[in-house]
Amino acid sequence: MARPWQTLDAFETADGRLELRSRGSDDFLITLAGRVLMNSRANRSELALAKLACAALEDVACPNLLIGGLGMGCTLRAALDALPGEARVTVCELHAPLADWCRGALAPINRDALADPRVRVELVDVSELIARRARERTQPALDAILLDLYAGPHARTDARRDPFYGRDALERTRRALSKTGLMAVWSEDPDAAFEKRLGAAGFEVALHRPGKGGRRHAVYVAHCRG
Repeated sequence: MARPWQTLDAFETADGRLELRSRGSDDFLITLAGRVLMNSRANRSELALAKLACAALEDVACPNLLIGGLGMGCTLRAALDALPGEARVTVCELHAPLADWCRGALAPINRDALADPRVRVELVDVSELIARRARERTQPALDAILLDLYAGPHARTDARRDPFYGRDALERTRRALSKTGLMAVWSEDPDAAFEKRLGAAGFEVALHRPGKGGRRHAVYVAHCRG
């Protein structure tokens, strides 16, 4: 008989109560308003997001990445494992307690990813940071932007005004990237309208469906054209 889940920590957000639950030393859930967002034992698409993006950067000597969404730190860990020692990774996370969880109870899961000297955490909405980088260009352009956010693009996404996946947001993302940069996006399911918006914003798009069997999420890897 499976052990019951225990709530280790929780806090209120604008979207509901966010909870960290455990069932032993290596079995964790993060839930939002009772909905499971992340499972430490079922994260193949999140890991694929990082691996696919980093594989496309293998010819970049000192890649500069931005990851939107920290979660359990597993996407970050997969990226760090694939990146060279000279890489730089900025992780944007809205909620400071998630960073505390990743440094605490979840550290064995992500192998102390936040202690890696290549990593910098910013407690800010990733859409705001992308907009700032696109507008100011006072720092080197980003080689990759990875969005590992709990909703992902879907049929109800506002085609123009969505802060992550709308037309305006994709144009800002394109400006924040280097000429050969890429955008990688996790999604629960493929979204043909999102693919069209990526193409219109100047990206060459590849859709991946990691794994075999079970629920197969979608990972988009979109390279800047020209």
